[in-house]
Amino acid sequence: MNTIDYSAITTRQQDTWATGDFHELARQILPVSESLVAACDLRSGRRVLDVACGSGNAALVAARRYCDVSGVDFVPALLDRARQRAAAEGTPINFQVGDAQALPYPDAHFDLVLSVFGVMFAPDQERAANELLRVCRPGGKIGLCCWIPEGFGGGFFRIVAQYVPPPPGLKPPMRWGTETGLRELLGSGTSSITPQKWVTSQYYRSINHAIDVYSTNLGPLSRALEMLDEDNRASLRRDIRAFLETCNRALDGTAVIDGEYLQIVATRA
Repeated sequence: MNTIDYSAITTRQQDTWATGDFHELARQILPVSESLVAACDLRSGRRVLDVACGSGNAALVAARRYCDVSGVDFVPALLDRARQRAAAEGTPINFQVGDAQALPYPDAHFDLVLSVFGVMFAPDQERAANELLRVCRPGGKIGLCCWIPEGFGGGFFRIVAQYVPPPPGLKPPMRWGTETGLRELLGSGTSSITPQKWVTSQYYRSINHAIDVYSTNLGPLSRALEMLDEDNRASLRRDIRAFLETCNRALDGTAVIDGEYLQIVATRA
């Protein structure tokens, strides 16, 4: 039986997500983090960790409630942006480089562990889930937002995977966006898991503008376009266009892309 080299895959993913400036997309989905923190009923003074924090959306929302917040991500440039945002608000947040599959924090250290469209992309899902549980104190909460298989995220990443297939043996990231997957990953370490479907909207000048923003700043798509020959590159862009048109509810020439996702609040056993 072939063994999956999670370390090598993680390194490749790190390079991929560092392509472009993911903050250009992350700032569109700030309301997702605001909704998640509200659902977790976060109170002031709590210790909070934002896993795969990117440019710091969830960390900043938690810090505005006067919590002691840390954020961890494996893309240094995104952490630089997160620090800039925190400094602009005068908000002390401890951001550091780290891997969701090996969090650099003690056991049971946090009252709330968050991840918004982040930890779901870790290659070793079981290990990442165990790390979320490990650093959360008993009775604390784990709050997640994950794309669902049948929604925007699932469809988008399936198209990219048709052109650049993932390494064999990896479980799909959208497993985190299913109740079955969540219970497999977190069930043994939690006393309750409450999933709820939500929709987030992204706004662009047009479908062409949306394609340009994604092609430039979404690492997996940007890297796929770099790897493909001219014909396949054009074909991928056509497929992305057709898919985004199915998600667009605007009728005025602009683009309003609706994406359904799963919001999860779990209590650590």
